[in-house]
Amino acid sequence: MPDALLHALLMNVVILVVGMGLLWRVAVRIGDVSFIDAVWGGGMGVLAMASWLHVSGGPGVRASLIAAMAVIWAARLAWHLYTRWRGHGEDPRYARMLGKAKAQGNFASAALKFVFAPQALLLFITCLPAQLGVLASARPAPLGALALAGAVLWLVGIVFEAVGDAQLRAFRADPANKGRVLQTGLWRYTRHPNYFGDACVWWGIWLAAADAGPWVALASLIGPVFLTFTLTKWSGKPLLEKGMEERRPGYREYVERTSGFVPWWPKREG
Repeated sequence: MPDALLHALLMNVVILVVGMGLLWRVAVRIGDVSFIDAVWGGGMGVLAMASWLHVSGGPGVRASLIAAMAVIWAARLAWHLYTRWRGHGEDPRYARMLGKAKAQGNFASAALKFVFAPQALLLFITCLPAQLGVLASARPAPLGALALAGAVLWLVGIVFEAVGDAQLRAFRADPANKGRVLQTGLWRYTRHPNYFGDACVWWGIWLAAADAGPWVALASLIGPVFLTFTLTKWSGKPLLEKGMEERRPGYREYVERTSGFVPWWPKREG
């Protein structure tokens, strides 16, 4: 790995550590870590932009494309999650995770150990395609077929995320839908269009980064692989759907006929 690229990555680590440290202090002051979800998206945009500014020799068109893909995604997601937090307050997941520590007066250390430190590490790893893709794309690096394919996949992902989130927000805003299951629009074809879109975005960014060379593709592959695992097997779909059948009548039937992740035609009843 070139020294300039390694130096830029180390600078990104410093930015991330300092930023997370300051936000941790904010969380301790307000007694709530729930805004970390918005930081997850926004932080990746910051790392992508910092990488763009650190490109040795000046960023080429591929570097600018990858940075733009990451920043646009990050800005939309961060704003969406921040406004959701401001509107709904503390996330029940974090309240359960840190409730005992808060009662015992250990909220600050628990928030750092279980939320901010792990999130910083995982954020850096997940964002590797954007960081390495940008840093390995000094001018006059041209756009190849992989970069163009990645941009198309990214666009599909952004549409699924934005439309899925908008449909869910509109559904929840109607009091008549309380306790009901959203089964129209994109939610008719997948139970998690926003998660599917998220995966498409980062596999798209990875493809664009892979256009810079095999070593970039291999070194950054852990990013989209980990994100997809998180969304489908860890803290995404499994955690969100846990107990949903008890809380929302008809959810079991919805699960039986609707794809869990990749959009597909719903199964016919009977």
